[in-house]
Amino acid sequence: MSLLGNLFNKEKKETLNKGLEKTKESFFGKLSKALVGKSTVDDDVLDNLEEILIASDVGINTTIKIVERIQKRVAQDKYLNTSELDTILREEVASLLADTSDTDLKEFETPANTKPYVIMVVGVNGVGKTTTIGKLSAQYKKAGKKVVLGAADTFRAAAVDQLKLWGERVGVPVIAKGMNTDPSAVAFEAVQAGVEMDADVVIIDTAGRLHTKVNLMSELSKIKRVMQKVVPDAPHDVMLVLDGSTGQNAMVQAREFTKATEVSSLAITKLDGTAKGGVVIGISDEFKIPVRYIGVGEKVEDLQIFNKLEFVDSLFKKN
Repeated sequence: MSLLGNLFNKEKKETLNKGLEKTKESFFGKLSKALVGKSTVDDDVLDNLEEILIASDVGINTTIKIVERIQKRVAQDKYLNTSELDTILREEVASLLADTSDTDLKEFETPANTKPYVIMVVGVNGVGKTTTIGKLSAQYKKAGKKVVLGAADTFRAAAVDQLKLWGERVGVPVIAKGMNTDPSAVAFEAVQAGVEMDADVVIIDTAGRLHTKVNLMSELSKIKRVMQKVVPDAPHDVMLVLDGSTGQNAMVQAREFTKATEVSSLAITKLDGTAKGGVVIGISDEFKIPVRYIGVGEKVEDLQIFNKLEFVDSLFKKN
């Protein structure tokens, strides 16, 4: 049993390594060029490092924080070798991610004494929100959990149909009322169905619109209030899905959604197709919200529970 576990973890880690390859190659390719002819970490190296981190979508605030921390170490050791820079960077990034580590939920487990565990999923259209819900439901089901989905993104016919398709594929019930119906009514029925079916997990898809913060805020607040008529402390998790390949755009969306509702976790998708994986570091640091899942491929298993140590190891792993 433990051998199978190790094999799965090894396979998962290899997928993560591959998923972060573009980010790693871009980052270290630029860093290697910046260090040509340099033996110690001087102001030029730090200036170049700052540019490289910003170009990798780490974000300005987080970049400044990382560079300032390295500057302090340089000040303490005047002859800090450039060969040590990788190790120092790894340590500083790991410490930033540690500030938002999330150890409450293990591999697709739900908290004890919380049934059904209600997850409300938010995010703009096109970030992979519905696909993330589908993959989540598949992995919860694989872990032996009974799952119910609620198609409350009723402003887009494609979203309702897509969720129904995932329900059929995974073999989980989808509560849907069609397009242009009241999203809160769908959420209410989904949570109610979850209670009646003795489900472990209820996942609610919501509309991905940012046309005005006021409308978004009132809509999400209404969905929450209605769900609480059935399960008083629902939702237990408000998960914001962001597309990692959009870099700083993802940062902007995180800013808007955290103003509109209390986001408690993040899922960052499409990291395998981009060199902008640094956005995970910036978003974690700026918003102090735990990254719970990352998407590093097309397969259901490629939506992985985020492990900060594995992430940093894959990002800094030498080929």
